[in-house]
Amino acid sequence: MSMHLQQEIENLKNKLLTLVATAKEAVEKAVKSVVDGDFDLDRAEVGLEEDCLKILALYQPVATNLRVIVSVMKMNNDIERIGDLAVNIAERALFLCSGAPVEAPSDLAEMRTKALAMLTGSLDALVRLDTQRAREVRAADDEVDDINRRLFREFSAAVRKRPEQVEGLLSYLSVGRHLERIADYATNIAEDVIYLMGGEIVRHKPTLPEK
Repeated sequence: MSMHLQQEIENLKNKLLTLVATAKEAVEKAVKSVVDGDFDLDRAEVGLEEDCLKILALYQPVATNLRVIVSVMKMNNDIERIGDLAVNIAERALFLCSGAPVEAPSDLAEMRTKALAMLTGSLDALVRLDTQRAREVRAADDEVDDINRRLFREFSAAVRKRPEQVEGLLSYLSVGRHLERIADYATNIAEDVIYLMGGEIVRHKPTLPEK
């Protein structure tokens, strides 16, 4: 590998890690009902993609180097989507704060905790290039899906009991859906870490932790 290509790839990794950390911060602030803009994630995502395309054109990398660049491009896109979901959650928080108080579904707090833990886990797996951690994140996605189903059942029961609060309850349901999508993108990042490290494509395979 040429020194120039090696340096370009290291720069890509550093930019990606910064982007992941920024997206994680955006989600954490959003679920705490703090609105702080979109953190320029869109601009950063476009810039990182341009960097990847430039390296592909200049160096025509193969094997491991090509796998790194492909993985960065895929993760870059997922991270930008996470940032968009953080903004959506913040908007729902603003709406909820503007009206009469509505009791949050009991399962929402658990979903928030699980989704944030998965996002943290995918970041940790990426920083450490840890496939075991990545597989644990994949396995946790099933738990979030189960919570989301419980959340919908709880929402349906609450609407029947408190129809006058349907708008607020819908906002909570929307937050839950966004958190589930964040968990899905965290899973995608974890799967890309596994691909990055060994070239293994695990999407659609059973989500069992590595022993």
